Amino acid sequence: MSTSNLNADTGSFVPDTELIERLANELFAGVPGGLSGVPNPSTASLGSTRPASAQAAGIPFDFAAPLDLNIASPISTPNFDFKPDTGFNLPSNLSTDLYDDAVLRDLLKDHAAEHPKMTGATLYFLDEAARFNQPANDARAQSAPVKTAPAKEQKIITSGHPAFDVMAVRRDFPILKELVNGRPLAWLDNAATTQKPQSVIDRLSYFYEHENSNIHRAAHELAARATDAYEGARDKVANFINASSSSEIIFVRGTTEAINLVAQSWGRKNIGKDDEIIISHLEHHANIVPWQMLCAETGAKLRVIPVDDDGQVLLGEYERLLNSRTKLVSFTQVSNALGTVTPAKQIVDMAHRYGARVLVDGAQSVSHLRADVQYLDCDFFVFSGHKVFGPTGIGALYGKPEVLADMPPWQGGGNMIEDVTFEQTRYHPAPNKFEAGTGNIADAVGLGAAIDYVQKIGIDNINHYEHELLVYAMEELRTVPGLRLIGTAPDKTSVLSFVLAGYQTTEVGEALNREGIAVRTGHHCAQPILRRFGLEATVRPSLAFYNTHDEIDRLVGVVRQLVRR
Repeated sequence: MSTSNLNADTGSFVPDTELIERLANELFAGVPGGLSGVPNPSTASLGSTRPASAQAAGIPFDFAAPLDLNIASPISTPNFDFKPDTGFNLPSNLSTDLYDDAVLRDLLKDHAAEHPKMTGATLYFLDEAARFNQPANDARAQSAPVKTAPAKEQKIITSGHPAFDVMAVRRDFPILKELVNGRPLAWLDNAATTQKPQSVIDRLSYFYEHENSNIHRAAHELAARATDAYEGARDKVANFINASSSSEIIFVRGTTEAINLVAQSWGRKNIGKDDEIIISHLEHHANIVPWQMLCAETGAKLRVIPVDDDGQVLLGEYERLLNSRTKLVSFTQVSNALGTVTPAKQIVDMAHRYGARVLVDGAQSVSHLRADVQYLDCDFFVFSGHKVFGPTGIGALYGKPEVLADMPPWQGGGNMIEDVTFEQTRYHPAPNKFEAGTGNIADAVGLGAAIDYVQKIGIDNINHYEHELLVYAMEELRTVPGLRLIGTAPDKTSVLSFVLAGYQTTEVGEALNREGIAVRTGHHCAQPILRRFGLEATVRPSLAFYNTHDEIDRLVGVVRQLVRR
């Protein structure tokens, strides 16, 4: 008989208090004093008083009594090793406990000892917790046992997500168990593509085993299942980037196709001769070439925001480029070559003052930073699923409703039509208007599963951990003689571009590969920004939340060996 139930909202076991009360009555009936004072794990910390109904019934087990921390023998609670079917493998026994600063720092002392440079690092979940003075209003906070703090001691409250455990996260990614050249795989090529958690792999298999069908039109069960899964994924994308409606989300093959869609649909209609399109020096080729093609077709002009020697965009120079002829500003939120985080909100607001539309390329940002299209107020936002732990061949374009409504379709065919005659065709409104033919249904569903996974862990938790890892990696690489870091903006994320004196970038990449370490070498489809620094190629390790300090140490160790040679 179990005295705990699975909380579906949190994925943790919570006590069945009614059953415990009944068992206590049976076991301790007639015992003088019963077990008064033993806390109910789900309510003791809330400071509530014992219900009058319990007193009237003569229940000796006081489930609502405040927790007394001075008891002689602390009560041990079960350490549930719960592994959800979704594959999240996060330690439920730590996910809801509220500890004070000293306890949490003591738990991490072994990790800090292994990496001495971490001893002064910010423990983000402690600092984040200190900003709040009450638990979050969700199921986890309502049922969490609270360890009351002594008088005059500040109470630390955790966030709604578990404290970050990178080793638990790594268990969710089966490919990280691979050996490459006899060495454990260290996947440091995340800016190119991210690895997939088991929950995404399982979701794809489940779709093909139980739901595979074309969507929207058929009148049978599998079509309904597939349609629900596909449109459910659209809802998840909308929620993930804080769109106001799922009708603002268009599924595409990825960021490149999304930008081309905007160029060929909105651009052809709204860009004319001598109009101007502004991009930044940081852009991926996918955010350069489509606009060059449009300018060649229409007679418009392409203008470029310069960057400083750290790789930061120069907002003063950007202001000088803006004028009444500016029709579109299209820029990356995070540089794929340097890791620079651009001041996206400022760039959007400045463009809107001149009446220009704005596209934000989120391909490199969505797996590291919180995406909020309503806050940014951008007109378009684009990203690829495979950059955020989802499948390849799927991505999303967000557009403001009024902008999408005014855009013509860019491809014709099934699914996007309302009515067809030989004389004319009426189109569905967005998003269907832009999804001609059979879409990538299964991978859209897989993208939804990837978003579920990221949101389960918490994008802010991911960001804080990755920032700590990035700072550690940059400090270590700076100590290597002859190594030059490219892209040193104060605000950057998860990309470490460098060159090493005396070596071609390919030679460094090959040496790392022999030790099982995967990095990217070359121009990273961002030749203009590398040439800004006088280079044709760099070595580019790039991080994700499943990477570790040990992997950074392995990387730096190989580079040091090359220097010693």
